[in-house]
Amino acid sequence: MLAPHDFFNICRKQGISFFTGVPDSLLQDLCAFLTERLPSNEHVIAANEGGAIGLAAGHYLATGKPALIYLQNSGQGNAINPLLSLSDPEVYGIPMLLLVGWRGEPGIKDEPQHLKQGRVTMALFTSMEIPCQILETDNQTAVGQITRMLELAKREKRPVALIVRKGTFKKHVKREDEQNQNPLTREQAIACVASLSPPNAVIIASTGHISRELYEYRERECQDHSRDFLTVGSMGHASQIALGVALADPTRIVYCFDGDGALLMHLGAMPLIGQSRCHNLRHILLNNGVYGSVGGQATGALNLDFVKIAKACGYAFAVRATSSLGLKKQLITMNKVKGPSFLEIRVSRLFRLDLGRPGLTPAENKEGFMTFLRKQLSIDT
Repeated sequence: MLAPHDFFNICRKQGISFFTGVPDSLLQDLCAFLTERLPSNEHVIAANEGGAIGLAAGHYLATGKPALIYLQNSGQGNAINPLLSLSDPEVYGIPMLLLVGWRGEPGIKDEPQHLKQGRVTMALFTSMEIPCQILETDNQTAVGQITRMLELAKREKRPVALIVRKGTFKKHVKREDEQNQNPLTREQAIACVASLSPPNAVIIASTGHISRELYEYRERECQDHSRDFLTVGSMGHASQIALGVALADPTRIVYCFDGDGALLMHLGAMPLIGQSRCHNLRHILLNNGVYGSVGGQATGALNLDFVKIAKACGYAFAVRATSSLGLKKQLITMNKVKGPSFLEIRVSRLFRLDLGRPGLTPAENKEGFMTFLRKQLSIDT
């Protein structure tokens, strides 16, 4: 296994002085090391993978040096456009090294949303004509591998990729950082909103812990899961799924349970929702300030005023809650509003280590959700 500091030193010796990307569970120890070791002008956690490609391109234009971009393979989709239309040797020819966490590697047990992505990861790079190799786990071999890949990137002025298997990096002991002081846990906030939602309302839950915690809430309350669409993949798109449902079925309230990292990944969804004037959409942001599912790296979201952003985007109602009592009051008010509404709930970054995973497959979840919508529509009409 590679120690994060050894990998970092190898990259430094090969001339890499800028690191950027989107956190991944397989790369969390490296990301934690970079966050602790480097100043903010040498390491930037990007909002999405395409943005990271842009940051790396800007660094190269200013310095003539390639950067390292880290990402989960599920972020290949976000990166494809700038990889092909910006950094490709047939366009601007910008060398860079991609470090890609291989979720869903064939033969390795993983969650459903990762399996197809894992199966096509190498093929996607091949189809984009981006040279890729699986990163070796011993220092001596890795030194030669990184050196050769970077030489290729510089010589041909192109992106190159190293694929990281589970268990490649050794554990990095993180420094204790300050916990945010929000008294509400995300599970408490989810339970509060779900319990006060109208009987025919539906919930579109974002990826990661949010969907898992909503699923467990239904289990504890002995409720079925047909009212919930659990967006286990497609990070950043839950609000657009919710808008699509709300526009198609204006007879019911549609909630989106969003995360701060997910919302920042595709922030352009907010003005679209605000300008839609969709009267039945309730956008709930559960803001804990970190990428909780992939290592707890800071998103920077606690420094942003999402209420002002939502109002500027055209939401009819936008407020913040930081306590259980305040949350209940805001929900009662919000449920009376006609127009797209936004509620930011500041929550603790803490979560249960024994948090389970949905017992339904994505296909089963989809079928149950669609059946609920059709059944309720026939009752209402």
